Amino acid sequence: MSVKTLPSIPTKQYSIDNIRDEARQLVEKGNISRQQPIYVLCKYIPAREWVCVECELEQCEYLLRDRIGDLIGSEHWEND
Repeated sequence: MSVKTLPSIPTKQYSIDNIRDEARQLVEKGNISRQQPIYVLCKYIPAREWVCVECELEQCEYLLRDRIGDLIGSEHWEND
C-alpha cells in the first residue's frame, strides 16, 4: 500500500519588508490603524502563512502587541 501525498501549496515568503509593505497598504486603505496591535494583521494574512509572519516578526524583535505604527515607522508627506 502506497501513501499518496498532496502537492504542497506554495506559500508566499514573508520578509520584514514584505510585512511592512502589507501593513502600510492596509493603513493607507483604512482597513487598520497605526494604533492597533500588530496581531490584527492575522485577519489579512492566510492562516497557513501566519506562522511564517510570526517567526519573521520575532526574529526582528517585534511583539504581536506592538503597534502597527512601530512596524511601519513614520510616514513621509510629499506636500509639507
